[in-house]
Amino acid sequence: MLKKIFSTLITATFLSACATSPTGRNQFIMMPETQMDQMGLKTFSALKNQKPLSKNPQHIRLANCIASAITQQTGGLWEVVVFQDKSANAFALPGNKIGVYTGLIKLVGGNQDQLAAVIGHEVGHVLAKHSNERASQQMAVQQGMGIIQQTALGQNPMTLGLLGLGAEYGVLMPFSRTQESEADMIGLDLMAKAGFDPRQSITLWQKMGQSSQGQEPVEFMSTHPSHATRIQELQQRMPQAMAQFQKAQAAGRQPRCN
Repeated sequence: MLKKIFSTLITATFLSACATSPTGRNQFIMMPETQMDQMGLKTFSALKNQKPLSKNPQHIRLANCIASAITQQTGGLWEVVVFQDKSANAFALPGNKIGVYTGLIKLVGGNQDQLAAVIGHEVGHVLAKHSNERASQQMAVQQGMGIIQQTALGQNPMTLGLLGLGAEYGVLMPFSRTQESEADMIGLDLMAKAGFDPRQSITLWQKMGQSSQGQEPVEFMSTHPSHATRIQELQQRMPQAMAQFQKAQAAGRQPRCN
C-alpha cells in the first residue's frame, strides 16, 4: 500500500520529467544537467582538497590509461585522479570526473581488465544520469511527503514514519539497485568496446565478494544488488560483450596499461 502511494505520487509528475537511459529504460529526470555538472565539479574539487592524492606513478599511469581507453568510447574530456585511500572503491561524477582509490588498484593486483570493469561501471552511472535520477526521485518523495502531511493521513506521526520507511525500501532503494545493474551493463559494454576482456568483470565481483567476507546486507535492505546477482546478470550479458570485445581486438583496440 505504501509503495503504491509513493509510486502514484511519482507517476503524477513523471510525464513532465520523462527521459530515456542508454539501455532504453524510462527515467524520472527533473534537475538541469548544468546544475548536476556544477555539483559534480564542486564535489570533486572538495575531495581533492580533503583526501591525499597518490604519488605512485604506476598507479596514476594505470588509472589514466584505462580511463582514457574507456572514455574514448563516450567522447568528451575526463579528469582522472588517484586517491591514496585503502578503500576498494572508485567513482565518477557529472562534469566528467573520475576518482580511483589505491585500495581498489591493490585489490585487483593492477589487473587492467578488472579495474576497467569498475571504471566502466562508474562512467556508466554518469552516462545514464543516475545522479540526476536519484536526486529527482528524492525530490519527488519529499514533495509527496509534504502533500500527505496536509491530509488526515499525515496527522498521525506513526503513519508518517511508516510512509518514510515505505519510500526508502519501496521506491528509492529498488531504483538504486536498478541503476547499479544498469551501470554494470553499460560498463561491461564500454570495457569490451575499448578492448578490455569483459570476462574479468566476473572475476572482479568474485574478489569483491571474498573481500566483503559475507558482510553484505540482504539485497532487499541494500542499495546494491548482491554479488551473486551481479555475477548472474553479467554472465547473461557476456555473449554480447564478447562479440564487442572481439570486434575491438580486430580493430586494433588492445590496451596495454599494466
